[in-house]
Amino acid sequence: MSERSVVFRTPPDGVETVHSALETLWQDRTDVDEMERMMFETALVELVSNVVQHASSTTTIICELSLVADEHVLRATLVDTADPPLVDTETVVEMPDEFAESGRGIPFIQALVDTFEHEREHGRNVWTIAKHRPAP
Repeated sequence: MSERSVVFRTPPDGVETVHSALETLWQDRTDVDEMERMMFETALVELVSNVVQHASSTTTIICELSLVADEHVLRATLVDTADPPLVDTETVVEMPDEFAESGRGIPFIQALVDTFEHEREHGRNVWTIAKHRPAP
C-alpha cells in the first residue's frame, strides 16, 4: 500500500499541489496503468477544482488531501474547512446538455470513479472518491 498526504490552502494553492502528490504516488505504484491513473487523477482534479472555485468561507480554506493506492483500490479523501456545499453526491446526476454553462462537475466525477461521497464531520467537508482496480 502506498499513501500520500498533503495540506494546502486556497487561495493561493490549487490543483498543482494535487498533481505533485499524485506524481509521487505513481512513482511508488508502477502497477497502476495509464487509464486508471487518468480517470482517477481527472476525477480528483475536478473535485479539488470545484472546492477551490465554488467553496465559500470567510477565511482561507484549508484542505487536507490523503491518497491511498493498493492492488484493490485508488482512494482520495479531501477534507476542507469551507462552508457546507449544496450538493448531492449520492444521486447519479445526468450530464447537462452541451450548451449548459455549469453542472458538469459532479456527473463527470461520478462517471470516472466507483465511489463519490460527501459528509459533513466536525464542521468540515469530507469528500471521498474511490476507483476499484481490476483483479490482477
